[in-house]
Amino acid sequence: MPSPQKKILFCMAGVLSFLCALGVVTAVGTPLWIKATILCKTGALLVNASGKELDQFMGEMQYGLFHGEGVRQCGLGARPFRFSFFPDLLQAIPVSIHVNIILFCMILVVLTMVGTAFFMYNAFGKPFETLHGPLGLYLVSFISGSCGCLVMVLFASEVKIHHLSEKIANFKEGTYAYKTQSENYTTSFWVVFICFFVHFLNGLLIRLAGFQFPFTKSKDTETTNMAADLMY
Repeated sequence: MPSPQKKILFCMAGVLSFLCALGVVTAVGTPLWIKATILCKTGALLVNASGKELDQFMGEMQYGLFHGEGVRQCGLGARPFRFSFFPDLLQAIPVSIHVNIILFCMILVVLTMVGTAFFMYNAFGKPFETLHGPLGLYLVSFISGSCGCLVMVLFASEVKIHHLSEKIANFKEGTYAYKTQSENYTTSFWVVFICFFVHFLNGLLIRLAGFQFPFTKSKDTETTNMAADLMY
């Protein structure tokens, strides 16, 4: 592929990586990962509520990796509340999983910025073949995409398997018991998903620039090896 086209492809990949890094940094700090509706089970059972009456016992909440807010309702009006994971909810949440999610988000940001530098260096510089060249680009894109995938898997397991929303809603609630009715991933979670997809796309852009995938033997190498085997 001609050099100008390679520069355009690498510049596109670098710009996409830079936007992903900014997006993930913003996503980490915003409480827009999950939006959930919670039912005051105790109040609803006391009055045997059903149908539209359940709306008086239905609250909602949204949260991210560090803080969130919501509204509890038990038939006596709305009770707004705010919370932060550190240090308020350390006794209620699976701390190891939550810390790993934040850690992998930080690694994702760092590797995405490194990938941006590598792409720009390949576009305008004279890269070394091993680190800054195609192998380095494939490696950074693969590891970054894997970190994005781990963030989504760990967060989904924390929410669904460990019932994170219910634990938050019932934290320090001695009188009423709350049950999660619905949970939807919101903006910040999908930003991480887009970042994961972009790293996969960057791998395709590297291939379109004319570089073989790692550990793929070229036809010339295969022909040489076959000739050597025949001569032997």
